[in-house]
Amino acid sequence: MLGPSLSCAFFKEELLKLFMSTAKEMKDAAKELSSSVSVLKFASPVSCVYNPLEYAWDSHEQYLERFSRSQKKVLFLGMNPGPWGMAQTGIPFGEIPAVRDWMRIDCEVKRPSPEHPKRPVEGFNCSRSEVSGRRLWGLFAEKFGTAEDFFEEHFVANYCPLVFMEESGKNRTPDKLPSNEKNKLDAVCDKHLERILDILKPEWAVGVGAFAESKISTVSEKLNFPMNVSRVLHPSPASPAANRDWSGTAQKQLKESGIWR
Repeated sequence: MLGPSLSCAFFKEELLKLFMSTAKEMKDAAKELSSSVSVLKFASPVSCVYNPLEYAWDSHEQYLERFSRSQKKVLFLGMNPGPWGMAQTGIPFGEIPAVRDWMRIDCEVKRPSPEHPKRPVEGFNCSRSEVSGRRLWGLFAEKFGTAEDFFEEHFVANYCPLVFMEESGKNRTPDKLPSNEKNKLDAVCDKHLERILDILKPEWAVGVGAFAESKISTVSEKLNFPMNVSRVLHPSPASPAANRDWSGTAQKQLKESGIWR
């Protein structure tokens, strides 16, 4: 029979193994997603596609290793990377000050190839702000204080890892792709979403916007465990509603759903 000190050490060792196993599963899932989307083809008006899971993998890997080490109560899901957020940092909604100063992740980011001349990837040296990310992570920082306290029960992911750009540099979201391209992309992203939900087994999955909520609803029918689906208003500055106290609106939605108190 183990003594108290040995029992405690054994428990800690087994808990650490469990944490590392969950993070490894999340990393394996991300690598498979990256590999699967990298072979897809997209025609005009898309002229350039970025995959941050390739050129910003170091940051994304650190994000998963530090913050996906256990099952979660709540998963927040976004649509796809923004040009000044995850496209630069490799982190969902990756507003640079939030990633660098709050999460304390600051890795070298490589350059995508080809690189759009009007949408350069400067990594953590990028001076542009990802407004959606600033609002989202700002809300979490305000409510939970530290990143560690937030990620204890929460996690943030994107449905699609790719950034689509037109020749002008204009961002093109996945829902605007032609149906033949969209269907192939959805099949890959649905599979990945189902996989990470199965790994993290959240009580709630929250779509950041209607698109993400619809994807969660579709995949939730395939899960073998109970999960609630909800939504918050997307924090995009392109949304007039989001420009009128987005933080207050999102908190109200989360409280009314019973996710937050």
